[in-house]
Amino acid sequence: MLSLSLVAAVAALIINPPGPGIVSAIDWHTLGTLFMMLTVLEGFKKESVLSPLVRLTTRFRSVRSLSLFLVFCVFFTSMFVTNDVSLIIFVPLTISQFRMAGKEKYILPVISLENIAAVRGSLLMPFGSPQNLFLFGRFDVSAWTFMLHMAPLCIMSAILLVIFIFVLTAKEKESLVFVSENQAESGPKRWFYLGLFILVLLVIVSRTTLWMYAVAVVFIAVLVFDREVIKRTDYVLLATFLCFFVFSSSISSHPAVAGFLGKLVAGNEYWCSIGISQIISNVPAAIVLYPFTVNNAGLIYGLDTAGLVSLIGSLASVINYRIYVREYPGRGKDFIKTFTLVSWAFFAVVAVPGYLLSNWPFV
Repeated sequence: MLSLSLVAAVAALIINPPGPGIVSAIDWHTLGTLFMMLTVLEGFKKESVLSPLVRLTTRFRSVRSLSLFLVFCVFFTSMFVTNDVSLIIFVPLTISQFRMAGKEKYILPVISLENIAAVRGSLLMPFGSPQNLFLFGRFDVSAWTFMLHMAPLCIMSAILLVIFIFVLTAKEKESLVFVSENQAESGPKRWFYLGLFILVLLVIVSRTTLWMYAVAVVFIAVLVFDREVIKRTDYVLLATFLCFFVFSSSISSHPAVAGFLGKLVAGNEYWCSIGISQIISNVPAAIVLYPFTVNNAGLIYGLDTAGLVSLIGSLASVINYRIYVREYPGRGKDFIKTFTLVSWAFFAVVAVPGYLLSNWPFV
């Protein structure tokens, strides 16, 4: 993923040589927030901060009940802490618990459903995803109006997730027996990382313009008190995001590209946003397409559906992929195959209803 994003960024810079605005066009806010979450959650892992949640999941006695619990944890938390953050929290836990239960064959389909849960749960709230946050600030509507328009897609997605889980686990009759890989209790620095986690959540929810200071606080605090965690942060993922942002900002500022989009997008926002997101992902696509949009509903419905089509469609999916291949090196193709199969099955059901709803004026 890093190689592909790097090639795309370099190609875009060759096509449209960078100007003085290239640095300011990069979404540093998203990168800073992602750095904080990746670093803090590495601390969670090191200090076994989530051990109480791990013990809770061991009470489930069937694959179906455990899958429902984990998938809907992602679904509901994504509404408040963004889709990428919810995946960072729950995908490692999912891998660990299915591994402990001896049911590794369910890991890929379940984390693929968690990916869907993150993408579709987060669409309800204005701050559930970076593209929602960006567009909400430009739609000039109340939070209630925003949620009212997104609620039908959210409810339909929740029902479909339940159906998918029941189908997935229909033939599984064995009770779960957990064989713990690691019974470590929470470490002495758990309160330190919980405090930093609360700080990051406040930055996300409040939408403060002081986020840069929060990034500095997290970096300095971890560097001073637990330097090893700074080394563990997933800088490959951060570099991948950076390359995507360079690509999108460079391409969208090219006059010929801007002229082409102006003719293509207006009136076709739903399908255009889905299609273009498969090239540059939905967050950069929101920034690129908004100036050419006449149907706000079509744009945001399409962007919030794009993550069901391919791995590139949503940067949250890239995070999910990265977490999996860190646990299972060399099995990236298995992830892509399962992810694509599950996501396309879901997309086939929701694509047309989403298009029909996009005719509902976003006012």
